[in-house]
Amino acid sequence: MNRFEVFDLPIPGLKLVERKKIGDHRGFFVRLFCAEELATLGWSKPIVQVNQSFTARRGTVRGMHFQHPPHVEMKMVLCLKGKVWDVALDIRAGSPTFLRWHAEVLSAENNRAFLIPEGFAHGFQTLTDKVELLYFHTAPYVPNVEDGINPCDPTIKISWPLPITEISERDESLPTIKPAFKGLNI
Repeated sequence: MNRFEVFDLPIPGLKLVERKKIGDHRGFFVRLFCAEELATLGWSKPIVQVNQSFTARRGTVRGMHFQHPPHVEMKMVLCLKGKVWDVALDIRAGSPTFLRWHAEVLSAENNRAFLIPEGFAHGFQTLTDKVELLYFHTAPYVPNVEDGINPCDPTIKISWPLPITEISERDESLPTIKPAFKGLNI
């Protein structure tokens, strides 16, 4: 029995995964990850890191983060508490959708997860207070290959749904895309 319903999104490789809850008067059960089922979507590497984040305030923006080869990562992001507007930006060299972004609302209620392939930058904005996200990664965090794109970059024009209430100094100082940026060769 499949525990996921999968939807293709406008940018090739991005997937929306709806996790099916099974429940009764006692509560519920929901599968968060299944390597066998997700292999059909291109998840071929093992999970090497699982991270959880907490963001206190509505309107906070985090991102747009990525890692350079050979540490590019596929990730699946899901929301355990609250609601976010989750964004993936295609930065794959030669991609027909290079520098296009797509966003999905993830919440504890909708049981959706965002499957983001290698070669994308990722970020989000909290739509509620007290948001908790869970991330499954195919590559470990490697500080010297981590990078990012300014979430307010006028080239990519992400339409954040709320006024930005908080952003880290680090994310705010991320560079904007320069004309010489040709993307990641993955």
